[in-house]
Amino acid sequence: MIPKIVKGSKMVGLVVYLAGPGKANEHENPHIVAGHNAVVLRAPTGELTHADAIDIAHEIDTPRVVFGTEVLATNRKQMNAAIDDGVPRSVALADATHDINVWHCSLSLNPEEGELSDEKWGAIATDFMKEMGFDDPDDPRSPARWVAIRHGKTKRGGDHIHIAASVVREDGTKVNLRRDHKRVQTTANLLEHRYGLTVLMSREEERGTRGLEPAELETTRRSGAVEPVRHSLERAVRAAATASKSEAEFVRRLRADKLLVRPRYDKGSAGAVIGYSVAATPSAAERANGGKPVWYGGGRLSKDLTLPRLRDEWDTSADANAAAAAEWSAARKKASVTRGNGRERAGFDPALYARAAADMETWNAYLASVPASDRAQWARASGRAAGVFAAWSARIEPTPGPLAAASASLAQSAQIPAHSRGDGAGARMTSAAGAALIVLQATTTDPTAATALLLHQMMRTLDAIAAAHRASGEAQRAAQLVAVRERHLDALHARLSNPMTAATAFELHPIAARIQKAREEVEAGSQTLRGKQSVAIAADVAGVDVGSDSSRRPRVGSRKDLNHER
Repeated sequence: MIPKIVKGSKMVGLVVYLAGPGKANEHENPHIVAGHNAVVLRAPTGELTHADAIDIAHEIDTPRVVFGTEVLATNRKQMNAAIDDGVPRSVALADATHDINVWHCSLSLNPEEGELSDEKWGAIATDFMKEMGFDDPDDPRSPARWVAIRHGKTKRGGDHIHIAASVVREDGTKVNLRRDHKRVQTTANLLEHRYGLTVLMSREEERGTRGLEPAELETTRRSGAVEPVRHSLERAVRAAATASKSEAEFVRRLRADKLLVRPRYDKGSAGAVIGYSVAATPSAAERANGGKPVWYGGGRLSKDLTLPRLRDEWDTSADANAAAAAEWSAARKKASVTRGNGRERAGFDPALYARAAADMETWNAYLASVPASDRAQWARASGRAAGVFAAWSARIEPTPGPLAAASASLAQSAQIPAHSRGDGAGARMTSAAGAALIVLQATTTDPTAATALLLHQMMRTLDAIAAAHRASGEAQRAAQLVAVRERHLDALHARLSNPMTAATAFELHPIAARIQKAREEVEAGSQTLRGKQSVAIAADVAGVDVGSDSSRRPRVGSRKDLNHER
């Protein structure tokens, strides 16, 4: 169930629209399914008329009118933009301050969920407004008036309702709207479980405890994308961070993956980088329509992806810091990407799956010695394990699948308060880094027992982290991890363990298959490829330097680039 909030100041206009024909006569049989007692008792049954809508709006708005309460809010972005344009601060503040006494929230289902009865929608709306603090019989505060109207399906064919509510309570006080965008997501998840609705997994297994903004959910739904761009960016950053031995390598990997990267400098020092932002490169179609990159800071992707947290895992010697500064400068200037040592150039050898499995087995042996009470070490282990799953997902899964789901859930376990992090450094996390490097180079699934063995070791890591949560009294978090394994990884492991299904365990994207073939042709010295781009693409996969500008060649085998081609 997708909630969407819009705030305004014209109750009559909103209710008249909801009860009217719509912008393109798409509204059908607008009628009330629930509401505040004072509204429902006086409202007519059946289809609403224009006059009915006006009466309902006035009924909802009565407390605000009687008490003269204003609900003022300032749009800080609008104000700051005006100040930057030279508008006096007092004028900019006044222009950016608006009355938002009307709270409008739609609740929409996916078309595949079918239609609910009026009675069920009424119960959902009533519980929703109770959980949001507008109208709770158990709350000593006076309720706020509201109405839920149903008028057919969305443009995409999904069943939905609209809630129009006053932000002014019946005693003239105001409803607390603080963090309401976050709270509606939590409430929607609660009601999905309570009423047997389809559970939105991107919200259920929320990445790094960073909730999605309504605009992100709406953009994802409108574009038909398989997931919000923030989630794919998080996996790409996490994979690059886990596979990298240094900050400079991290920056190069992000840029080689065709991500836009920019550093954030400390204003109080001479060029010290204290943070970073990443964005997906807009497609040609997006650029033609005026689309611009949407930037996300590392901490916005996930709390454990801030630059200070990532530096805990890397070499911070003077030479390493100097190399990092040079790479950040190159990123800021949009200079060509220069690959580093053989780690970044090596092609993939399927036999390395066995090496990755051995690395993970060594790491699991180390984790068995870590006390459950050492929250810092287990959080680091969770983040590194999430990075290995993310790296494998990025190279193997055409669309986010079991590996991406495991990465998302483990990333949530990596979130701990700053004061609980400890010194961060530890020598035994390198095994996970080695495994991440190997799977990040993969372009297909090796149909041998080594692949299944690697997944088995990674599942052992997940189980160990779940056990640590359980021993620390965090039973719910442990259960969530176990559920992810049972729901996503067990079946995948069974397919990989079966010689008849191992080769097709991941439905390899046709473009990825073409890339793998090109790689094999170049390695064999075939001359069947034609054109500079084909040669450059195949050579890049094989790790062959043909003297071209690597920043202009697509990073083949990357699931992100494959998605952009669709």
